[in-house]
Amino acid sequence: MKKKNSTFFAAGYAAFIATFFLRTAAAATLLAGTAFAVIFAVSAAAEDAAFPKLETHQTDIEELMRTDSLDTGNPLKVFAFVLNSLPDRVKVYPTENYYYFRFLHNGTPFAGNIRIERDEDDKVSLHFAYYETSAEWRLETPGKHVVFGAAEGVLLEKIERLVYRVSFGGKSVIFALNDLSGVKPPAEALAPDEKFIGPIFDDSGVQFFLAYNTKLKNFIYILNETAKATDELFPYEGTDRIFVGKRTGFAYYRDHKLGRKILIGVFNNNVRLNNYFDGPFDQLPDNFIENEALRGPILEQRPDLKGRIDRFGRIRGSEIRYTIAPYLMYFELKELDSFHKCASSHVRDAAYYNCFVAEKLGFDPAEQEFDDSEKKPAANKSKRRR
Repeated sequence: MKKKNSTFFAAGYAAFIATFFLRTAAAATLLAGTAFAVIFAVSAAAEDAAFPKLETHQTDIEELMRTDSLDTGNPLKVFAFVLNSLPDRVKVYPTENYYYFRFLHNGTPFAGNIRIERDEDDKVSLHFAYYETSAEWRLETPGKHVVFGAAEGVLLEKIERLVYRVSFGGKSVIFALNDLSGVKPPAEALAPDEKFIGPIFDDSGVQFFLAYNTKLKNFIYILNETAKATDELFPYEGTDRIFVGKRTGFAYYRDHKLGRKILIGVFNNNVRLNNYFDGPFDQLPDNFIENEALRGPILEQRPDLKGRIDRFGRIRGSEIRYTIAPYLMYFELKELDSFHKCASSHVRDAAYYNCFVAEKLGFDPAEQEFDDSEKKPAANKSKRRR
């Protein structure tokens, strides 16, 4: 699961720009629960394998029965354990540079992340967060978030663009960030009034294009169908326009005007648990945001923030970040009917694309739980806005 800081906010859609959500480095702790975890660090051998990886109940039980002496109350010792457990080089897939991990400590599941965070001047810092994994019956769990540097003996060195070396106690690991600088949406995937902001690789493993409608002043997440599909979609009954991911629960609408699918919903319980499937609001394309590409649109929605936010949408001097989540946090699939009713009735209207913003369809942002240590909804708000 991914956890955000210890601060919890009852907020709604990121689209509900009147609200900000804590997006702390702990947010980076987006470690998803074991049942839903998506493993991104796959070896080359495994990628070439003809069969899926088999996991057994025996292995799970034996791991539960094992006893260890890790001092989980000491962040530096936990960091040393994590770093020493990694290979010499790892790939960081999510676009907000969170490298997630999880482990069992004497029967208690933990999750966390190492994050290389960029500031407005392109300086970087190393954030480390971990926490006891949350569950429906235990949403608030203890955790820790620290920023390590030379004072703790932790070195962060830039090797080349988007490649960094992290060293501590004789162990060094190369962190290769996900270079999506060449990833652009096909021309036919953007409407005339839409501006491409950047590519997103979500912690769910699904890729999106973040765009902004300059006329309607709406953000939108478009499924990147040029990338390998990592989720099988099934059609929602009653229409050939709505599709839902079997693995993620992400809901999409097949645009009437363009050959693309627009993200319209994520399952609310995943938002509450702050796991890998809580939506792409906390994996913005930080490494690929050019100049005012993001801050400009935010200020169009919230002019009162002028002079208060950096170009990533973070409020200066705080861990708060503007949340971008126009989609619905749904409890039941039937809630998605509103999108189809609106879109099919307003295909020829200039405001057609308002039909894909939950708040503009009348959904109450106050009823949505947004947790943010990042900018995340609900429960454990310790993910980066989570």
